[in-house]
Amino acid sequence: MAPQLPAHLKLLRNLLRRLNYHLSSAANPVAEPFDPRQLARAEAALRDMPMPDDDARAYLAKHIPRLARTLALIPPPGPAGRILELGCYMQITPLLQKLSGYKEVRGAYYGKPGQTDHKVVPFPDGDFSCYIDHFDAERDPFPYPDNHFDVVIAGEIIEHMIYDPMHLLLESRRVLRDGGCLVVSTPNVGSITSVAKTLDGHDNPQIFFLYTRPAPGIPPDIGHMREYTAHELGETMKAAGFEVAKLFTTHIAEFASHLPLLHLLAENGYDTELRGEQSWCVAIKRSHLPVDRFPWFLYNP
Repeated sequence: MAPQLPAHLKLLRNLLRRLNYHLSSAANPVAEPFDPRQLARAEAALRDMPMPDDDARAYLAKHIPRLARTLALIPPPGPAGRILELGCYMQITPLLQKLSGYKEVRGAYYGKPGQTDHKVVPFPDGDFSCYIDHFDAERDPFPYPDNHFDVVIAGEIIEHMIYDPMHLLLESRRVLRDGGCLVVSTPNVGSITSVAKTLDGHDNPQIFFLYTRPAPGIPPDIGHMREYTAHELGETMKAAGFEVAKLFTTHIAEFASHLPLLHLLAENGYDTELRGEQSWCVAIKRSHLPVDRFPWFLYNP
């Protein structure tokens, strides 16, 4: 048996390992499947977005890369010219009309069914306005007719579902026309950052794992109940009767120090694909595809 190292030498060894890890060359990031011109237009439009206060401006500034990528995935308007944004925060919402060209933009947000807000955002070339309907996306029927929208956006939504994520997907499918698209973004719990957290053994491997700090009179936000691997995300879309047109991940700049671990995965025979911190899926409604209401990897038997 090899002799045990003294504590100070163990500490030195671990520090050297850490230093080697951070100095080693990062694996070449996979090229992202976005049109650079569309991304540049979306980023510029988001930087010019009027925001109501400093907190909103700070949030927008931090999330411009993700929001611009969401906009770049939106297909051109179809026959209906209608688009629905679930979890509407009025950040990309005006640009779905002004940049993406949809004639009717609808928003949805968690709240008491039957309540509808009317939001207006001033722009130099004319105000943008839309209605935001309140309901519980995993329990209530969506208040829209069948086959009504060309696109439904579920950006950073599915990871917050408490009881029944398939309800959200099946209602999204119902209100989409055949051939319409569901655009989903969500954190990737199979990312290289989650691998790094697991190996380190200190932090929760979810990309975001914190509760909202309680405050008097303010209902807490629902945190990340379950983050998905990119593979699970694709299988969940298929279970809901969608054809997966695009499924990929992107890396987030603040976690770039974990990229060298991709070499470790490759050297030990593990797949290095779909290891970015952000998962993206564009799924197409196909009426003829079967539906698995309770897929085995999401629900108890």
